[in-house]
Amino acid sequence: MTLSIFAEAVASQTAINGHKGSLRPLTGRLSQRVLAVPPSGIRKYFDIAASMEDVVSLGIGEPDFITPSPILQAGIRSLQHGQTSYTSNSGTYALREAVMQMLQRLYGGPAYDVERELLITVGVSEAMYLAMQALLDPGDEVIVPQPCFVSYTASVLLAGGTVVDLPTYASDHFTIRPEAIRAAITPRTKLLLIGFPNNPTGAVMDLDGMLEIARIAEEHDLLVISDEIYDRLVYGDHRHIMFAALPGMARRTIHLGGMSKDYAMTGWRIGYAAGPADLIGAMRKIHQYLIMSAPTTGQEAALAAFTDPAVEAYVRQMVESYDVRRRLIYTGLNQIGLDCFEPKGAFYAFPSIRATGMNEHEFCERLLVEEHVAVIPGSAFGKGGEGHVRCAYAASIEQIQIALERMARFVHRHG
Repeated sequence: MTLSIFAEAVASQTAINGHKGSLRPLTGRLSQRVLAVPPSGIRKYFDIAASMEDVVSLGIGEPDFITPSPILQAGIRSLQHGQTSYTSNSGTYALREAVMQMLQRLYGGPAYDVERELLITVGVSEAMYLAMQALLDPGDEVIVPQPCFVSYTASVLLAGGTVVDLPTYASDHFTIRPEAIRAAITPRTKLLLIGFPNNPTGAVMDLDGMLEIARIAEEHDLLVISDEIYDRLVYGDHRHIMFAALPGMARRTIHLGGMSKDYAMTGWRIGYAAGPADLIGAMRKIHQYLIMSAPTTGQEAALAAFTDPAVEAYVRQMVESYDVRRRLIYTGLNQIGLDCFEPKGAFYAFPSIRATGMNEHEFCERLLVEEHVAVIPGSAFGKGGEGHVRCAYAASIEQIQIALERMARFVHRHG
């Protein structure tokens, strides 16, 4: 019977292909947009590390904390109370209102219209995808500072847009030079995409730098997408600046944020977008057909993150712990000869590995094989990342100390 079915399938396919005998290979099956997206430069290192024993990973950008208990309990209660249906396409009203109030309380954010100017998404990655799909036509240019999170370029390409790379450099602590933005603008420039605190560098921008970017956006009538997923994870004397809260920027900015990093909620998949009603409305239209609504349980848990007073102590504890690890890895990398500027946001260090005489790919591969430490080549995150590696310090202090000891051996052996 199986052979008969297979024979029928072959005959049917042969007829479809319009000739007798052998099957003709199908070509052109994939869209050019998908083919234009490069494969992730991160994945192969995770795959290799997974096949080895005793690997210390500084590769994954995920909190090592469990979601704070009040948030967990809110999610459990929502299930116990039978809250397992769809919500509004936009997300629950209560969560949208809580997002708006949080942004106002922490950063002096705009008084967004909760009905029209806020959208709950499946993580910030969906929000980024929706924004690009809603705003870009083929050939529209998006200025993307690099190095950057790997999905930025992919989101632009999948929407038919053109990425204009804007490299940033260690000499500037990977901040954006305003004159570089001006030089990159053409008649086809529609969007500027910024992400601070930055993944992979840990860089932040000060108020003067942000105000200059705002002036450029105003002068050239640019829309701005500001990914602020690491807003609570800042250290030292730095205070986070919400771009949409700057004078005149609310009307031209889509603010992206989420629960994954600040609240150790990566698996809950809750993000949000806030911005002008016409832009958020267009994003909602795509979200409605693509997703329907973000996970109901995750939304209830996220609401607790913003409204339960007990959660703030957990957030402060996580930030303080990351700060200890940040200082440990920053100091340790410089002591072993890997020049590293001081990161003041997120949970990444981005040292130069040029002292070893290796490029970033050779360094990562040999470090993994010889010392069982996984880090990510900087060029996986775009131009400007060459000669650097990303080290995530969202790992225990013990694991970071072991990694530094092994890296010191490696650098001494090869440097």
